[in-house]
Amino acid sequence: MLVVETIAKIRRAYFQDKKSIKQICRELRVSRNTVRKVIRSGATELTYERTIQPLPKIGPWQDMLDEMLAVNARKPKRERLTRIRIFEELRAQGYDGGYDAVRRYAASWSKEEAVASAAAYVPLTFDPGEAYQFDWSHEIVVIDGATTTVKVAHVRLCHSRMLFVRAYPRETQEMVFDAHDKAFAFFGGTCTRGIYDSVH
Repeated sequence: MLVVETIAKIRRAYFQDKKSIKQICRELRVSRNTVRKVIRSGATELTYERTIQPLPKIGPWQDMLDEMLAVNARKPKRERLTRIRIFEELRAQGYDGGYDAVRRYAASWSKEEAVASAAAYVPLTFDPGEAYQFDWSHEIVVIDGATTTVKVAHVRLCHSRMLFVRAYPRETQEMVFDAHDKAFAFFGGTCTRGIYDSVH
């Protein structure tokens, strides 16, 4: 059971003192999950039963693993590392625990992030002609029997979801302009605004 006094300290540290979750965990010696539960709920008392084994091996590596999982989750789906690859990278840093512990932790982390994202999701609606989305992807193609990588421009209308794609040998400014020109010609006009992926 988490006592009322500890809950009050967590809430005060986060909401009043503007401390990070990581700092609160370190100072009060509580887990990230506990701090997040307190912050997200108005509860004055938390009770729980142990449903998983403690993580003696992962404990010292938890911050690094959290960061690796967060960075991985922000990548485009086709570029994300598998859990076994994340485990291997953690091992390369000196982690000497087993894969199952990392796999279980990663699954729990993903589930928690999905719940948090679902809670923050705001449905988006667009009027016709209001906006388009633009992004690039890497694709592997065979041209004249030779395998090569091309850059593909994706332009999608937000209202109808109509998609235009065009492949280029490289991602240059001239090709960005050309992709827009060809897409607007294909759509029969342009939109009021464009939405661009800024993760690059």
